[in-house]
Amino acid sequence: MKIHFRDVQTGMVEARAVIELEEGVFLNEVTLLRIDGQLEIEFPKKNFKGKNERTHHLDIITFESEDKRILWELQIKQAYKEW
Repeated sequence: MKIHFRDVQTGMVEARAVIELEEGVFLNEVTLLRIDGQLEIEFPKKNFKGKNERTHHLDIITFESEDKRILWELQIKQAYKEW
């Protein structure tokens, strides 16, 4: 997995990442946030209004287990520290 970072440092946002999942396939808008001194990862979401006018949030990327999500977050954090 290759990760490309773009420095933002506006408010809580530290950087944005583009992850190359495989050759020529990218996941955009992974956000790295600094909250209470801790680096947090926010994966992209799709927001839409339903028929009842409520806003719904749908994860763009879904993990089969919480362990896989944590592993991805750790890999992104490590790559950011090295960057």
